[in-house]
Amino acid sequence: MTAAACHPEHSAVQRTVEAPGARSERREAPRSDDAKAAPACHPERRPKAEVEGSPAESAKALFDLHCHLDFAEDPAELAAGLAKRGVGCLSVTVTPEGYGRAADLLGACGNVRVGAGLHPWWVEAGPAGEDAAEQAAANAAASRYVGEVGLDFGTAHASTRDAQIAAFERIARACAAEGGKVLSIHAVKSAAKVLDVLEHAGALAENACIFHWFSGTSDELQRAIRAGCRFSVGPHMLASKRGRAYAQAVPAKRLLLETDEPPACGTPVPPEEFARLLQSALAEVAALRREDPAALADRIARTSRDLLARP
Repeated sequence: MTAAACHPEHSAVQRTVEAPGARSERREAPRSDDAKAAPACHPERRPKAEVEGSPAESAKALFDLHCHLDFAEDPAELAAGLAKRGVGCLSVTVTPEGYGRAADLLGACGNVRVGAGLHPWWVEAGPAGEDAAEQAAANAAASRYVGEVGLDFGTAHASTRDAQIAAFERIARACAAEGGKVLSIHAVKSAAKVLDVLEHAGALAENACIFHWFSGTSDELQRAIRAGCRFSVGPHMLASKRGRAYAQAVPAKRLLLETDEPPACGTPVPPEEFARLLQSALAEVAALRREDPAALADRIARTSRDLLARP
């Protein structure tokens, strides 16, 4: 995997979000009432079946449901720094090879779950792309966490549209066959097709499907809500008027936070910046929804903890 930005077209988005004030429901993922807020990274052993506890109070716990810790120079060190700050993560990957590497580096970090991914930007047409799709589907079948997967029909990636659909269909079928998955989904100019694929595969009923940085139409948002999908919201999404409106429209129990950081391989993003971005997004979402920040934080933490409750 080359040192490519995961979202280069968004590189101009301002990362800093000013704190506010300064300017058919489907089956929920299994709950673990004993699961605590934010686990520590223990490289010497495999993770427990729950998100391990930290000194953070539950109302202050933060969960990043879409990040790329494997882009860091030392992913395990970053995960340990996040654990010290009470941050749990779903770290997604962009290729089958990247998933294997990330699973090795982060598999013992109790505060991190690693997603088996094939990002649509990395989908190729032809035999090599078909091989990658096959491996990605096998990884998805074997892992509880799947991501980053999905479709991107933007101009820069239109040439691989058919290959993207074929790959995503294979992954969706694998998830439908196994059930119990948590998917983090990329959908650019493609939300309707993403939902078509998930519905036709039967992947919506028994899996938690999360749209990361949702940017579709209002009708597509309502369709995704009716389908029981969840939505991870972060500073990048909140930088647009549409994104802020969608953060208000998402049902409370479907709302999650994300950073989508680091933006590229080797780009240093310290753990305190992850925490700051999550806190900033939380504060802005609370202001937009006119909710008590502590109550919103606790609800999002509970939802996130449920999703990350087992490896």
